[in-house]
Amino acid sequence: MTERQKIEDLAQDEPVDGLELVVLQRYPRRRVESANYTGFIAAACGRDETGIVGIVLWGGQVEKVKSGDVVRIEGGMCAMRQGELIVSARDGSIEVLER
Repeated sequence: MTERQKIEDLAQDEPVDGLELVVLQRYPRRRVESANYTGFIAAACGRDETGIVGIVLWGGQVEKVKSGDVVRIEGGMCAMRQGELIVSARDGSIEVLER
C-alpha cells in the first residue's frame, strides 16, 4: 500500500496515490458525451486535516461514493480548474474505506 498522501502535498499535473479524504458533498451526476468520454460524472469535494479539494467521479465511482464516506484514491491525477486543485481517478481507483 502506498504511503498516505495529504491535500497540502498535491500539485498540478502530479499523480495522486494514497490520498484519503472524507467526502463532504457529492453533487448530482450528469451525463457527458465527448470524443474522450461518454458516461456519467459527478463533482464532489473532500477534506483531510490539511485542506479541502475538489473531486471528479467517473462512471461506476459516481454511485459508489456518497457524502460522508471516507475514500482512498490510487492512480489518480491532480489538475487545476478555475484556480482550484481537483483530483480525479478516471484511470485509477477510489476505494470506500468507511461509510
